Amino acid sequence: MFEKILFPTDFSEVSIHGLRECIPQLFELGAKKLYLVHVVDITATDIEAIELMKIDEEELNKLAEEMRKKGIDVEPIVKIGIPSLEIAEIAQEKNVDLIVVPSKGENILRQMLLGSTASNLVRATKKPVLVVKYEWDEEEEKIKCLSNCTEIFRRPLVALDFSECSEKVVNAVKKFEELIEEVTLIHVVDYGKPEELEKNIENAKTKLEEFAKVFEVPVKTEVLTGIASHSILGTAIAKNCSLIVVGKKGRSVLKDLLLGSTAERVVRDSKLPVLLVPCE
Repeated sequence: MFEKILFPTDFSEVSIHGLRECIPQLFELGAKKLYLVHVVDITATDIEAIELMKIDEEELNKLAEEMRKKGIDVEPIVKIGIPSLEIAEIAQEKNVDLIVVPSKGENILRQMLLGSTASNLVRATKKPVLVVKYEWDEEEEKIKCLSNCTEIFRRPLVALDFSECSEKVVNAVKKFEELIEEVTLIHVVDYGKPEELEKNIENAKTKLEEFAKVFEVPVKTEVLTGIASHSILGTAIAKNCSLIVVGKKGRSVLKDLLLGSTAERVVRDSKLPVLLVPCE
């Protein structure tokens, strides 16, 4: 299991919900240390940053105390700066295993294109990022998580493109293998000439079988053709998966995000949690 978790909070409703509901569940699964982080955005505040930092520090300490009462070892951290960069730096300094980011609403694409903290963080960090999906419950008039965080790691769908990144994606999945009931490995053939399709499919099946040998839990493999993001999302639903795992490609992910990369499309359209694994 990912033992050292970083959770950035902006004190929004979805963030507080994620902290109070999802984070304790991850500690039930085996997480050991929580870094609870808030960054005073130096580019967006009209109030004196130092004054705001004192107010936010008090608020963060209250949340940290809540976590301690639940038996969680937590270290609250408040910084001033550009949130995504500060969070990425803290993650590196503390050598965390996972950053957990709650994400709400259908306007995530707009947020990404405008450069929200979450999407900027995904681009900036070299640590795995777990994006947990939330939405507004009209009937109960409150935020709800679309997943039970105790079950997130049970049935992962792992997308592999056979680049050097694939090994890192598999290694990330191995970290929570003790929680897995079944893993599905998927590769989408969206390359090559039409006459090469059959050969490419057979080659992909062989490569997936090699990756399958790495796991000690039941593994299914799927080789599909078409648009990668559509195939990944469709298979995740069809196989009743609990998590989608994809690799993100280094610094070029900014360009990829704007152009609509597979990872971005999956994060945007999935109602399942998505684990983004850095390929650097």
